[in-house]
Amino acid sequence: MYTFKMNKIFAFFILFISTSFFLSGSADDPLQYSNTIFDKRIKTVQLYREEWNLSYPVIRLNSTDKLVLHFDLIDDHPETFNYTFIHCNKDWEKSDIFTNDYLEGFTFDEITDDKPSFNTTVNYFHYKLIFPGDRLKPLLSGNYIIYVYAYDNPDKPVLTRRFIITEDAAKIDISIHRPQLSTGGDENQQVDFTVNFPGLDITDPYRNIYSFILQNGRWNNAKRNLKPDVTGNNELKYNTLSDKNIFKGGNEYRYFDIKSIRHSREFIKSIDFRSPNYHVLLTSSDNREFKPYFYWQDFNGKYYIAVQEGRDPDVDADYVYVYFTLPSQNDIDEGKMYVSGALADWSFSDYNLMIFNPIQGQFECTMMLKQGWYNYEYVNLKKGDLEGSASKFEGSHYETENDYHVLVYYRDPHERYDRLIATGNANTLNRLIY
Repeated sequence: MYTFKMNKIFAFFILFISTSFFLSGSADDPLQYSNTIFDKRIKTVQLYREEWNLSYPVIRLNSTDKLVLHFDLIDDHPETFNYTFIHCNKDWEKSDIFTNDYLEGFTFDEITDDKPSFNTTVNYFHYKLIFPGDRLKPLLSGNYIIYVYAYDNPDKPVLTRRFIITEDAAKIDISIHRPQLSTGGDENQQVDFTVNFPGLDITDPYRNIYSFILQNGRWNNAKRNLKPDVTGNNELKYNTLSDKNIFKGGNEYRYFDIKSIRHSREFIKSIDFRSPNYHVLLTSSDNREFKPYFYWQDFNGKYYIAVQEGRDPDVDADYVYVYFTLPSQNDIDEGKMYVSGALADWSFSDYNLMIFNPIQGQFECTMMLKQGWYNYEYVNLKKGDLEGSASKFEGSHYETENDYHVLVYYRDPHERYDRLIATGNANTLNRLIY
C-alpha cells in the first residue's frame, strides 16, 4: 500500500512538472489556441454557460458564473483526461505572463465526470466538466484556452476550446442597421456601438483600446482590432462610414431534427439501419441564392443534443451517419464546398468537405453526428480564404436574424496582458434599424 501511494505521488509530481513546463513554453502550434479537435475519436465538443445550452462561452471575472464542457470519446474503453487553462492575448496568441499570474491553485486538474453510453450502436464515453472550480481558478480577465490532454501526455492535446472572461468594467450600447452609404445594402448588416468607461483611467484609448465584433460567436469572420471614430468624455464611438464593421447578413440556417431514429421528421427523407449503424438521408437542399428572404427561428448555426427514445441525452443519444446533398448542374469554378456550422466547429476539413458527383448532379457529404437538432449552411471556401462565403447557395439579406457580440480589450502600458474590460450583446430582431 505504501509503495502504491508513493508511485501515485511520484506520477502526480512528474505530471505537475511536465504541465508547468508546457505552460511556460513558447507557442509552437497555433491550432492549440483555437477550437480544434486533435484526436479523431473525440466528437460533439460543446462549451457553454451552465444551464444554458445555446449560450456563448463568456463569464464574468470573480463571479459565480460557470462554464460546462461536454465531449465524447468514441471507444470501448474510457481514458483519463486532464485539463488546464492557457491565457491568450486579444489575437489568440499565448500571453507573455507566468502561469501563477493568471491561475490560482494547481496548474492542471483531472476530468472525473465520465459515463459510458447506454444501448447505442456506437459505443462511447461521455465526459463533462464544470469550471472554474476550487482547484483551478483563473485570476485575470481576457481570452483563455481550455486545453484537454491524456493524463500521461501533456504535450499532445486531444482538444482545445476558447472561452473569455470579462471584467464588465464598461458599458456598451449597440445598434444594428442596414448600411446606407455602401454597396450591398440589401445583403449586409452594419454594427455601430458606443463604449462608456467613466470608472477607468485610460489616457490614450485610441492607442490602447482594441475592439472586436463577432457574428453568432464565430471567430473566423470577426472584425478585429477596431479603432474608435470619435473619442472623448470617457466615451468611444464606433460608427464608421467604411466597411470595417459591416457583415454579410447571410440567411437563416438550414436545419434538421434527428432526435428520433424511429420516426422521420422535417427535412429527413429516410432513416435506415444498415448494421451496425443508422443512416439518415436528408432531403435534397434547394439553392436559395436568388430566393426572397423568409424568416424562421434557428440556433444561429449551433446544435442541441437531444434524444426522444431515452432519458439522458449525454449517454442515450446515438451516433448516426447523416447524408447531405446539394443539387448543382456543375462543379464550382473555384475553391471547395463545405457543410458549415457549429457541427463542424466553423472550420473546413475533410470531415465536412462536399464532393461533387457529376452523375447525380449534386454535391455530397457524409458526417457522423450525435442525435439532436442541427443548424448548418453550405459554404464556398476559396484558396487563401479563412472565412468562406455562403452567398453562392444561401443568399444574403439585411433582414436575417443574427447575434452580435462586441468585445473591448485594454492593454495597460504597465501590464503584459490584454484585459477584457467589457462585452456587449445584441440581436437584430430587437436592434435592427431600417
